[in-house]
Amino acid sequence: MNQKITSFLYRSDIKITRWMARYGILFLRISMGIVFLWFGALKLFPGLSPAVDLATRTIERLTFGLIEPGISIIILGTWESLIGIGLIFGLFMRATLLLLFLQMLGTITPIFFFPQEVFKIIPYAPTLEGQYILKNIVIISAGLVVGATVRGGKVVDDPDVAN
Repeated sequence: MNQKITSFLYRSDIKITRWMARYGILFLRISMGIVFLWFGALKLFPGLSPAVDLATRTIERLTFGLIEPGISIIILGTWESLIGIGLIFGLFMRATLLLLFLQMLGTITPIFFFPQEVFKIIPYAPTLEGQYILKNIVIISAGLVVGATVRGGKVVDDPDVAN
């Protein structure tokens, strides 16, 4: 390959990688926040969230029936909305991430409480609800990455510094 083209591609790669290192965590945090705020807000309006039935039955089981479905969905929607606001604006990040990880624990419990609704064929063919739950593996991982920056950590774009 031509030396000028190779040099141009190398410099471009460095610039792009630096840009991704500089803004990747910010975009990750904000995009997670948008998802949490959006899904949380939907739960506050009857009939808009497809997860209400499974969520309320899960909360009912987790609380031994102490919290009725109408109240539990408001609590969950508010909880998720608070996570979203915290992530979008970078507010109270330790508390926000604690709420996120506690909420994630709750979201995986239907796998154990209602496996027949989470899988068409247990354990490898998830239903739509199961896919909704399993995608949280990515959210948990993203939360870990964002959490690694709470004390000022950064993504490093220089392999010499990273080693």
